Amino acid sequence: MSDHYYSKRPETAHERRSLETVLRGRTYRFASDSGVFSKQGIDYGSRVLIEAMQLPAQASVLDVGCGYGPIGLTAATLVPHGHVTMVDINERAVQLAIENAERNGITNVTIKQSDLFEQVKDDRFDVILTNPPIRAGKETVHTIFELAYEHLNEGGTLWVVIQKKQGAPSASTKIESLFGRVEEVTKDKGYRILKAKKSFRKMQ
Repeated sequence: MSDHYYSKRPETAHERRSLETVLRGRTYRFASDSGVFSKQGIDYGSRVLIEAMQLPAQASVLDVGCGYGPIGLTAATLVPHGHVTMVDINERAVQLAIENAERNGITNVTIKQSDLFEQVKDDRFDVILTNPPIRAGKETVHTIFELAYEHLNEGGTLWVVIQKKQGAPSASTKIESLFGRVEEVTKDKGYRILKAKKSFRKMQ
C-alpha cells in the first residue's frame, strides 16, 4: 500500500522525534513521527502562513489538514478568547496534535480525525486556515476551497499558503471565483499567502 501523509492510517514504521521551535514569539515543543506531513520540522510554507495570519482574539477558527498541529496550535495561542478546531484525515497526525496541545498547555482546541470537512459539516467558523495537501491533487485542494466558503460565517476569512510552482495561480483563480476577490498578503521563497473574505454582496 502506498503511504502518504494524507492516508487515513499510515502503515510506515514509527520514528518519533521531538521538535522545539519559536512561532510568533513563543517557544513550542512538538512530537512528530513518520507518516505525517513535514515530520522533520515545521515546513517553510506553514511558517510563512503562521507569521502572516491575522486572527481576532475571540475568533472561531478551523485548521484544515492540521498535521501534528503547528498552525492550529499557534492559532489557538493567538485567539485566547476564541476556539480552534483542527482536522486531518491522518489518524497518526491527529493523535500527535492532541499530544502536542497537551505538551504546550493549549486547551482552547478541539482536534478531530476528519476526511476534509466531514466531522464539522454542521459547523461555521470566523476563520479557516489551510496548508492544503498539494500531493492529494488539484481536485482535493479546490474542494477544500469550496467547502471553506460554505463553512465560513458572514465576513469570515480564508487563509491559504501555496507555492507558485505547485498551483498558486490556479488556486487564486478558484478562490476568486468563490469569494469575488482574493488578496495576496505576502510571498516568500515561492510561497504565496492568499486571503479571501466572505462578503454578503458575493453571496447574493
